[in-house]
Amino acid sequence: MKIALAALWTLSSVIAHSLWPLPTKYEGGNSTTAVGSSQITLGYAASQILVDAVSRYNSIIANEAFTPPADYKMTTAPPTSGTMSGLAVTVRSSDDTLNLETDESYTLDVPVNGQATLQAATIYGALRGLETYSQLILTYGGKKVVRETPVHIEDSPVLHHRGLMLDTARNYYPVGVIKRTLDAMSYNKVNVFHWHIVDAQSWPVESRKYPELQAKGAYGPDMQYSYADVQAVIQYGKARGIRIIPEFDMPGHSFIVYESHPDLVSCPNVQPGWATLAAEPPSGQLNIAKPAATEFANNIIDEYAALFTDDMFHLGGDEVNRPCWNDDPDVQSYLKSHPNATVETLLADFYISVHSEVAKLNKTALSWEETLFQSEYVPLKSTIIQTWINEESIPNTVAKGYRSIASPASAYYLDCGHGAWLSNFDGNSWCDPYKSWMHIYNFDPWANITDSAQKKLVVGAEVALWSEQSDETSIDNYLWPRTSAMAETSWAGKANSDGHVRTTAEVAQRLHDQRFRMVGRGIMAEPLQPLWCARNPGACLLPS
Repeated sequence: MKIALAALWTLSSVIAHSLWPLPTKYEGGNSTTAVGSSQITLGYAASQILVDAVSRYNSIIANEAFTPPADYKMTTAPPTSGTMSGLAVTVRSSDDTLNLETDESYTLDVPVNGQATLQAATIYGALRGLETYSQLILTYGGKKVVRETPVHIEDSPVLHHRGLMLDTARNYYPVGVIKRTLDAMSYNKVNVFHWHIVDAQSWPVESRKYPELQAKGAYGPDMQYSYADVQAVIQYGKARGIRIIPEFDMPGHSFIVYESHPDLVSCPNVQPGWATLAAEPPSGQLNIAKPAATEFANNIIDEYAALFTDDMFHLGGDEVNRPCWNDDPDVQSYLKSHPNATVETLLADFYISVHSEVAKLNKTALSWEETLFQSEYVPLKSTIIQTWINEESIPNTVAKGYRSIASPASAYYLDCGHGAWLSNFDGNSWCDPYKSWMHIYNFDPWANITDSAQKKLVVGAEVALWSEQSDETSIDNYLWPRTSAMAETSWAGKANSDGHVRTTAEVAQRLHDQRFRMVGRGIMAEPLQPLWCARNPGACLLPS
């Protein structure tokens, strides 16, 4: 049995060259090709995004000397049958439009001898192919080679939204850390950075409409994002084929607005009884009985929809607390003078207003699932619902005809598992236990959806890092390589082309390789196992 397992792992560690995520179609031969030149060239004047990407990957490959950990005893390169003379890239269109429908497909060929070729319909497909090309090149004894040549890859993602949500309001992350995160995302073909940029605790982003928001709402002058910072992040992301989608959560999670606009917020920072009014301290929601609060929300949408160039805008809508408004004197006064109104109709009217504002700007609204399932508001069918409360929310969403982005806390919340953060409660957090990379990999966004049309409404998967207990000092460990697990299943699906559902035992060695590759590129990804396990594939399995 041990011999059989060792043979299985030796085979799987070679197949697909330790590529992550796994390509849709991979064919390899029996030869090893020396890398005479890894230089990437463009056959014509392409977009600046692709020109810069070629320069970036030429540098990555030139400076990288990656040897899979299982090959640590191979001090010399295996015998070679030919020499590769660089990579020629051809792209059919230089259009740099980046959205949910963007074609990321590519075809990559590495012959036993001669020049490799990369063909793609778009520059973003070429970016994905360049990452794969960089992962094909291994180093032994100081010499670069490509194994299993000739290599033929045809690749494209199963899901077009493969996201990572980062909360930069509970704790602040410098722009450089965000850019490093975007680099890591590109190494894993993750293509959406969902920027949860404000919350009850802080308002770190510059507002030119309401400059008092960050003046009174940021943690400090050195913990703010200027317009220039935001634009730099957007440009940096786009250069890596990553969309930047902002979230301005409303009407809940809004205490920080009180610091500059106290007249617009209900139940602000009630202490010590916050727990009946909010999911966590400080309590505070926009006062939906006041037209000025709705006007404020729409002005926020107008300002930041212009700053953030993506065609989607996240309106939040989660964890709205009714008692907060039930106890508000302005809300109660309004209800007394409007006998047919209720808190629920006020909330629906608020949603109608802010969702209409997004539609007026020709953008698609995203919202957390409570907007659909826990309010009287009926979202436009164009709205994309981000599901998080439980895994059944995904089939329930698509059954109603809405597109879904799967982010179940039970599988994709990366902050879970570190215990409670309230200082007088020595217990678990609400979403414990810790979500291991295996738990994330085993989650199936399409589970319990049998209708083929409804399966197509699952348009994305997204992990989330809420930052009550993380900041720039810990982000890499929290995110990587667990986000890599989501990256593969959302790119390649749960099963191979032959229908075989991949197991964590089968993919672990490739993920070891990807983790070590990321560390070499400056991403402090946490280890999966002892180094001994990475060096001895198949030896760290629980006996059956």
